Amino acid sequence: MDKFQTVLELKNISKSFPGVKALDNVNFSLKKGTVHVLCGENGAGKSTLMKIIDGIYQADDGELFLNGTKTVIKNPLQAKENGISMIFQELSYVPDMTLEENLFLGNWPKKGASIDWKSVRQKTLTLLKQEGLPYSPDIKLRSLSVSDIQMIEILKAIGNDSQIIIMDEPTSAITNKEVEILFKKIQDLKSRGTSIIYISHKMDEIFRIADEITVFRDGKSIVTKSVTDWTMDQVVECMVGRKIENQYPKQEISIGEELMRVEGLSQPEIFQDVSFHINSGEIVGFAGLMGAGRTEIMRAVFGLDPYSSGTIKIKNKEVTIKTVKQSIKHGVAMLTEDRRRTGIIPILSVKYNTTLASMDKIIYKGRLHRDVEEKISTDACKSMNVKTPDLNTTIANLSGGNQQKVILAKWLLCDPDILIVDEPTRGIDVGAKREIYELMSTFAAKGKGIIMISSELPELIGICDRIYVVNEGRIAGMLSRSEFSQESIMQLAVSNADKKEEVISL
Repeated sequence: MDKFQTVLELKNISKSFPGVKALDNVNFSLKKGTVHVLCGENGAGKSTLMKIIDGIYQADDGELFLNGTKTVIKNPLQAKENGISMIFQELSYVPDMTLEENLFLGNWPKKGASIDWKSVRQKTLTLLKQEGLPYSPDIKLRSLSVSDIQMIEILKAIGNDSQIIIMDEPTSAITNKEVEILFKKIQDLKSRGTSIIYISHKMDEIFRIADEITVFRDGKSIVTKSVTDWTMDQVVECMVGRKIENQYPKQEISIGEELMRVEGLSQPEIFQDVSFHINSGEIVGFAGLMGAGRTEIMRAVFGLDPYSSGTIKIKNKEVTIKTVKQSIKHGVAMLTEDRRRTGIIPILSVKYNTTLASMDKIIYKGRLHRDVEEKISTDACKSMNVKTPDLNTTIANLSGGNQQKVILAKWLLCDPDILIVDEPTRGIDVGAKREIYELMSTFAAKGKGIIMISSELPELIGICDRIYVVNEGRIAGMLSRSEFSQESIMQLAVSNADKKEEVISL
């Protein structure tokens, strides 16, 4: 069989949702044993097309062919039967089930009428050993990090022995070491004739693994070319329809008085003796390896997790922050790392998600004031440039970048003095990233402070005034803007650690 025969073809695919034409007469083809990368801004239609291939959505018009045969895929089970698996950007798993249960969910090996648990265990152990992953089959996914769960989702797709694997932002929450493992696995899958559709906003990744690149814009497939016929700048320009001259729009803002000082914050076995401060007008970055403790420190500062010792001062006054409510009261807000799990309520509207943290503004005198709710949510979403058919749209139907802007709108409605943002641009396209950076700079220019956790060194260097580097639960050092370089941050991040292959993204 010819290695480069077409295994999947979609012709004239269209799909509409209330108020939005998500796909407009799209054509796409995938060749055997190749990686075909899809690029485009959030909301361009990439994920919608993939969900049609996976049977989650049904196209309004158009045809799908598998190995030259016209095929109708009505649901994900039929997709699996036809050798198609999909790894979602928003991770799909059951937190209170074990790793092995999640791996085979909906695809249980049977012994008679019963589940063959012996086979489940053996297959799980074989897969874990084969992929070099150090997890126990019995561990519940609730206790694992986003990075761990991402690797298990990848493992699930590989375990299905699929001939077509769709990967939607698969590296958005994993370390560089895990990225290398994934890329080796992709090469192995290609060598066995598996075809991969890969969605990513990370240009360095795209040009490492792609055979072909298709750019989507406004629900249309604009152009498809071999990776050798593209440059990074051409891909970005084609995605957004314009040149992006300055990716990191850093404003020069005069630094004012101290807003927060944390001293000696500790929680045994998680982080120790953490001290830092932030002033008005500052964007302060937190860098480090995944698992270094960056997120855990900020969760404690925000009142999500406990700390055993240390002090937190807001505007030179020592405060107690044990709950999120106390944190908001003291002018601190936090955009969390996993927007799906802890940032939004997916089944509710854009309006509700926007006003969720500001109910006191719309519920008073014993009733809900819907006209006030409508106005403040409209104004907040407009100021964030949220693209949505209307405010009653379910937020899960928005693109990742627009969901992120709704979360920012939610917290800015609380009028915080300090905003903590944890991986604010993860899984977001270059155009939406720039909008987020501009919003952050505008917030800081009002005399507010931003603490930014990121695994992307270029954005920390491009947008921050100072950077703290966390290493194994401790502050390894602080760098001022004149000291910024990828090398200086890396050196602090990996000192006294045998993890140099896991350095944060360059």
